[in-house]
Amino acid sequence: MSIVDNKKAYHDYFIEERFEAGLSLEGWEVKAIRAGRAQLKESYVVVRKAEIVLLGAHITPLITASTHVRADATRTRKLLMHREEINRLVGKVERAGYTLVPLNLHYSKGHIKLDIGLAKGKKQHDKRQSEKERDWNREKQRLLRDRPGSGRAARSS
Repeated sequence: MSIVDNKKAYHDYFIEERFEAGLSLEGWEVKAIRAGRAQLKESYVVVRKAEIVLLGAHITPLITASTHVRADATRTRKLLMHREEINRLVGKVERAGYTLVPLNLHYSKGHIKLDIGLAKGKKQHDKRQSEKERDWNREKQRLLRDRPGSGRAARSS
């Protein structure tokens, strides 16, 4: 079940592979995410000291849950993955020029997980082209749906 999506990532990048990672969260963050107070729009994933961390993800603290803690809404959060996966991602990012992008925050078996994508950046003309394709597919679906002879009126006669 999805909590929040990063729609801007699909607009700015070609997503080539997806990985699921756990998040190292504090108690007040879990409560705030369950209340739907998370945002991934301006966040990004980087490699630091052979670890993968999430930067810029905004989790607004609940007033009732974080009275005794000093809550930092945009703190750096460590991503939890197997060492082989981390090494593979580090190699791709450093050698092949890929970028790691947060895609989706969701629940999996009661735990909060983050989908990250191994991505290449889109150029401006690529963004325009994907927008044209999306518009054409939408128009095609509308034309097929509104075509005479394929609707309910044709079947009832």
